[in-house]
Amino acid sequence: MSSSLVAYDDSDSEAEVEKTEAPDASSRGTSLLSSGNHVQSFAPDSLGTKAVYEMHHTENTGSSGLGMVCEGLPEHYSLNNNTDLTSPYCRRARPSHAALCMTYRNYEQASGSSVNSGISSQKRIHKDNVTPVKGIRPYIPKRLRQENSSMYKEQEANQGENPNCDVKLGRSGEQTVTKVSELIKPYLGSKYRSTEVPQNLVFHMSKHSGPVNEIQWCPVREQSHMLLSASMDKTIKVWDAVDAGCCLKTYSCHSCAVRAAQWSSCGRRILSGGFDSMLHLSDVETGKQIFSSQNEFRISTLKFYPTDSNIFICGGFSPEVKAWDIRNLKVIRVYKAAVQQTLDMLFLPEGKEFLTSTDAVSRDSADRTIIAWDFQSAAKISNQIFHERYTCPSLTLHPRESVFAAQTNGNYVALFSSQRPYRINKKKRYEGHKVEGFAVGCEFSPDGTLVVTGSSDGKVFFYNYHTGRVIRTLSAHREACVSATFHPVLPSLLATCDWAGEIKIWQ
Repeated sequence: MSSSLVAYDDSDSEAEVEKTEAPDASSRGTSLLSSGNHVQSFAPDSLGTKAVYEMHHTENTGSSGLGMVCEGLPEHYSLNNNTDLTSPYCRRARPSHAALCMTYRNYEQASGSSVNSGISSQKRIHKDNVTPVKGIRPYIPKRLRQENSSMYKEQEANQGENPNCDVKLGRSGEQTVTKVSELIKPYLGSKYRSTEVPQNLVFHMSKHSGPVNEIQWCPVREQSHMLLSASMDKTIKVWDAVDAGCCLKTYSCHSCAVRAAQWSSCGRRILSGGFDSMLHLSDVETGKQIFSSQNEFRISTLKFYPTDSNIFICGGFSPEVKAWDIRNLKVIRVYKAAVQQTLDMLFLPEGKEFLTSTDAVSRDSADRTIIAWDFQSAAKISNQIFHERYTCPSLTLHPRESVFAAQTNGNYVALFSSQRPYRINKKKRYEGHKVEGFAVGCEFSPDGTLVVTGSSDGKVFFYNYHTGRVIRTLSAHREACVSATFHPVLPSLLATCDWAGEIKIWQ
């Protein structure tokens, strides 16, 4: 003989199995003989909305039935499948929310069972005799599932010290930060000289197995021999791009493509974000994750606050841009716009305001393509900056003048005032290169005299900032060149990267 246990969900939170009177002893005794050793343990859930029962094997190992754990049960109080399951003689089962806090094995041990126990929520017991089911998983009310899910996510977000990144050392990788290049030392005590257009290839580095999305020189002048790269091959690399042209370290923190990576102002930390929606702040030397958090969207751009490296903003495949504080591991501000994706961001001088470029292009104009924000209040200052129907995959600030430039998918670079109302310069633009849907970056030279940009045909274009004319074209790559950046100390030293995973240094 066997029993049937059917669990079902009752939407009524007030529902609860009512207690019934003790059955007649004689009828109970007869039923016990007919039912063998199949007994059950049942107790109402502490929340009053669901019921949980425990099922244990009886001492008779030859039976496949399940037994009930009862305490202080009189001899005449025999049980069968018609037993009053809410009897006070039955031991109270462990609440379902407590079962969530331990593994299934530990829950068996806590319930005193030496074999697999079955747990389920139940409101009714059918009297039909069927084969019992072993190993029933615990039912978890929806409210508890949501609470546990939010607690789990919060614990993940608040892990300030996560396991280290998988760091692979390259040649001379032990001296990543402490080294000062002999080629850079003569320039440390003097101001930056005038920029010259590079002509010769110095290093060709091709350790990445996927497209390189971004490259950046270390902002600390003494350690500016290091070049940071983020790639679609899920890795971040630090290179000695001045003396040896080799990879110093490889960081494998992400499970998907790394879209953005930034040096901190001290040069000892790297902030990265990717298509796995993860944010990581890693120590350059050890690879230890100082900050790690799961974001709500895939990340395509990151920027540190200009005067405080403990604060950064991130944007991506979402209408929101978030400002994070590393010290308390929390989002401190959210900037919302009626867009689908943020392509790039740029802090204006002093950091009181910043710009975002988005994918919002209307039929006749690019309303909201570039948006200006107040950093402190999260208020939108202006969304009527760029009125042409092209998106802008890259923004860059002039080093000396109150001007910023925007790379457009119209195959030209546009100039704007960095002061309100951020008017476009209609008399000057830099055109001749091709973008064609790639996230091609543009940049000013450190002295502000040149504008350099990559091109989808693999070339690098150098424009005169004042006249807008092409000074030189460099056939740098076979695939699309997505970034070109000047060295902050050495004049005429340029780093470029392409969609094939190659990085080249020119002088």
